[in-house]
Amino acid sequence: MLFVWLVIGVVLLGAELHHLALYLLFGALGAFAAAVVAFAAPGALVAQAAAAVTATGVGLVLVRPHLSAVIHRRDGRSPAKGVHGGFVGHNATALDEIGDASRPGHVLLAGERWLAATDWPHPIGVGVEVVITGVFGTTLHVLPLEPTEGLARSLDLPDASTRSGGEEEVNP
Repeated sequence: MLFVWLVIGVVLLGAELHHLALYLLFGALGAFAAAVVAFAAPGALVAQAAAAVTATGVGLVLVRPHLSAVIHRRDGRSPAKGVHGGFVGHNATALDEIGDASRPGHVLLAGERWLAATDWPHPIGVGVEVVITGVFGTTLHVLPLEPTEGLARSLDLPDASTRSGGEEEVNP
C-alpha cells in the first residue's frame, strides 16, 4: 500500500502544478502522510486512511487560506473576490467617452482595458475617474466618481483650475 499512496501523492502534485488552486497540494500531502503510516504499519489500512484524511483536512482548513492569501497578494494589490463581485466598488479611469449600453466606452482597471457603459444622463468624458457599480457579462457599469467632473468633461467645460480667479464673463 506504500507504493499506492506514493503514486496518489505524485499524481495529485502533478495536477496541482497545472491548476495552482492549492486543494490538490493538501490531498498530496495527505497521501504522503498515509505513505509514512504505511511504511511504519503496512497492515493498518484504517490508520493510513485516517492519516490521509486528517493531514488533508488540517491543510485545507488551517493552512490553505493563509497560503492562498500570501500568494495572491505578492504583488501588493488586493485580489478581487471573483470576477463579477470583486470589481464592484473599485475605481477605474475612462479611456474614451463612455455612454449607455448602445454607446459603450472603455476604462482602465488593474492595468487592463475593459468595456464600460453608464446609466449617467450624460456621456462620461475621457480621463474621468469612475466607480464600478455592476458587471454584466464582460461589460462594467460605471458612474463618475466626482459627478461634477464627469459632467464638466462630458460637456467640454473648463474645470475650476483653468478658470481665471473665479470671475464670470459677462456679455454686454
